[in-house]
Amino acid sequence: MSAVILIIALGYAVPPLFSIGRILFWLLVALVVMDFILLWSRRGIQAYRTLSPRFSNGDDNPVSIRIESNYPFAIHTDVIDEVPPIFQRRDILFKADVRRLGEATITYQLRPTERGVYSFGRVRVFASTLLGLVERRFTCCEPQSVKVYPSYLMLRQYELLAMSNNLKEMGIKRIRRIGNNTDFEQIKDYIVGDDYRTINWRATARRHQLMVNVYQEERSQPVYSVIDKGRMMQQAFEEMTLLDYAINASLVLSYVAVNKQDKAGLITFSDQFGTFVQASRQQGQMQQLQEALYAEHTQFGETDYSALLAGLSRHVTHRSLLILYTSFTSMASMRRQLQYLRQLALRHRLLVVFFEDEELSSYLSSLPSHLSTESVYQHVIAEKFAYEQRLIVQTLRQYGIQSLLTTPRNLSVDVINKYLEMKRI
Repeated sequence: MSAVILIIALGYAVPPLFSIGRILFWLLVALVVMDFILLWSRRGIQAYRTLSPRFSNGDDNPVSIRIESNYPFAIHTDVIDEVPPIFQRRDILFKADVRRLGEATITYQLRPTERGVYSFGRVRVFASTLLGLVERRFTCCEPQSVKVYPSYLMLRQYELLAMSNNLKEMGIKRIRRIGNNTDFEQIKDYIVGDDYRTINWRATARRHQLMVNVYQEERSQPVYSVIDKGRMMQQAFEEMTLLDYAINASLVLSYVAVNKQDKAGLITFSDQFGTFVQASRQQGQMQQLQEALYAEHTQFGETDYSALLAGLSRHVTHRSLLILYTSFTSMASMRRQLQYLRQLALRHRLLVVFFEDEELSSYLSSLPSHLSTESVYQHVIAEKFAYEQRLIVQTLRQYGIQSLLTTPRNLSVDVINKYLEMKRI
């Protein structure tokens, strides 16, 4: 169009160019009309969005768009998917060339960082021929919603690795049994490699050959994931709150506990006792835990450990293993709750899991080349915070309370390793 206008304008100075410009103008109009007729002669494009009925929080979830063309010629398409606004994605514009009567598939990933219901809009497909003079918009796919659940993709990953005996790829350690927390199973003949400490001397004397006792790990132990929903759990790391990391880790731990023949349960609390799911290993327990965790959100109030203690006294009557996910940033915040933690440790086996500030650790490990007075003070203060977190671990151990200081990134693996370690002590 610009070239035609320029030629017609030059035609006032050079008259032959005016006639050439008119010819080019009507040729351009004819091509536009022909392009228009080609695109609007039929319903040429259909698009279908394929996604999982539920998304896994904190993981990459695939979304596929299949484009089908009914045109008897090749076309070029620009595809826009109306993703939920919470993702704030500005790059959901894909280009695809589709052959005559062919199809093309576009696949991309979405990583949610909050649980809840996410709403997708429609798929807009802009089609053009090889001429590219006219573009037709097709509106495809009905709006649909998808629920974002705690990370179930991580469960599948652990399950597949467990089937192939490759759990150490995830960092899960094989811990040798060193304690007596076992149940007697049977007596068998001694073979090379059996522990001498398990030799049954009475059976050996009767049979006149070495016999050993065989033990199995203690089973059916109630294991409760106790999640603090107070305001401190609203802190975020890589766009996910500490509460979401705790929820994902508790779901994976429950899966491991059930597969270890233990009973998995759930307790949440903030300023009052919250959700309670009785520990069990029956079929459907993991689905019940997932549905319960899906609806949990942080509260703005201060955490009340006395409410947790009272709720546990009412609902949990048997001695259980409690995995408490919380956040202690200073010794003062821990000492306020120490009396309640000690009472919990007297009635149950307690593991306190709290979070190490990974950004603080990165700051401490990277000293600036030029140390000013201000940077020195900042490093001293940061070192004080890091020292207090290590001091919290030592103080809890002095009172016989197991504790685990870990980063949100390594939370699931570290908690599972600690659980396996405590199970064998």
